[in-house]
Amino acid sequence: MIDGAKRQVGVTRSYDSGYHQLAYPNGDVPRETGVCTDVVIRAYRHAGADLQVLVHEDMKRAFAAYPKNWGMQHPDPNIDHRRVPNLATFFRRHGQSLPVTRRGADYRPGDIVTWRLLYGATHIGVVSDVPVRGTDRQLVVHNIGSGAQIEDVLFAYAVTGHYRYGR
Repeated sequence: MIDGAKRQVGVTRSYDSGYHQLAYPNGDVPRETGVCTDVVIRAYRHAGADLQVLVHEDMKRAFAAYPKNWGMQHPDPNIDHRRVPNLATFFRRHGQSLPVTRRGADYRPGDIVTWRLLYGATHIGVVSDVPVRGTDRQLVVHNIGSGAQIEDVLFAYAVTGHYRYGR
């Protein structure tokens, strides 16, 4: 999964948050573009887990458990997995929800982190296996607007969630 996240750096070079009709299963926007959630989706897909299907099927079973931020009346396999609050809900329901701390060592490679940005938007990334020299934390793979990057951003924004899924 970590390898799948890192392989996006240099390939996914832009950001596109538009609504797209996607194939189902294994639907994706073009690899050269995407949003922060696409980094996570592609990383898990590389490891054999299709979050598009997993989130959609869970939302069909338990729609009331998911946020209603978008006024949706039913699940939509084109977009639901591409929304940070939905991924956070899925990881809470089916993975481990871990404590949010300020200790880098608490965040292991492959963990998923969500943030609230300064202007209120949500964001998500994958903790990598690349250490930040001289610290106890790892670099994070994410896309915050200029394509997939691997950067020291673990504590750059307000951490709102810390998850472990699939191990």
